[in-house]
Amino acid sequence: MNFDFPTFLVAATALTGGIWLLDALVLAPRRRRLAEQSATGADAAGVGAGAGASATRASREPVIVEYARSFFPVILAVLLLRSFIVEPFRIPSGSMMPTLLVGDFILVNKFAYGLRWPVLNSKFLPLGEPARGDVVVFRFPRDEAVDYIKRVVGVPGDQIYYRNKTLYVNGEPMAQLPLPPYIGEGAGSGHSGAYRALEQVDGVEHEILINPGARDLPPGCMVLANGPVTVPEGAYFVVGDNRDNSNDSRCWGFVPEGNLVGKAFAIWMHWDGQRGFPIAFDRLGDVIH
Repeated sequence: MNFDFPTFLVAATALTGGIWLLDALVLAPRRRRLAEQSATGADAAGVGAGAGASATRASREPVIVEYARSFFPVILAVLLLRSFIVEPFRIPSGSMMPTLLVGDFILVNKFAYGLRWPVLNSKFLPLGEPARGDVVVFRFPRDEAVDYIKRVVGVPGDQIYYRNKTLYVNGEPMAQLPLPPYIGEGAGSGHSGAYRALEQVDGVEHEILINPGARDLPPGCMVLANGPVTVPEGAYFVVGDNRDNSNDSRCWGFVPEGNLVGKAFAIWMHWDGQRGFPIAFDRLGDVIH
């Protein structure tokens, strides 16, 4: 079962903020009144230090309120940052090789395609739309608890086709410049020797991996089996850069606009336990194209 971190953050923010607010508006004034009454009564009776200590205890902030007051600003800051500014993700598979490797930790721009309410995922402030060539994170249409990352190759109205290892957009083949064979490391070593090419999608250059011996469409991937498809309004066509090892729109169709999470823009860490040394320092800070 996937842990629903956004829901946890919203619930934790509401709980700690609610406790803090309840204390500030109701409980703290009541404690102060009780403490004042206790101190006044003690003075009138001439009881002395013992009653003063009792008044101090009566005015003391409960531990749960102390914790809520301490954690609320931190949790709220994380919620706002993660929901509206930037969110970290880890790449778990090789479907975007060689652009992204297993073990890459990436940053995703959460406002590039508009601001959305956390948990509800409904857009309340449109700021932009995906363009061809963007690397996007989205909630998988067949299981929205799972996040996927792919490259946008088709926007609403585009006609998409894939034949002989070549992507066609509106009838035009996307240019490919052959490169030397891929040499993988760690978790990607199994792809060593794959055909590597520099592809252009709407002016965006990026490397792709191709297995010349594989079928254009893997078994079960029937979206393009009968020819080109047209991307409907409010949806996008996405593919992986590792063309013959990617579960993408060729297999299950379009990504609804409402499933978009954000645009991937940088790698901030790489950790692959299958490498001789798990951290690839040369990837840190790389911009994602």
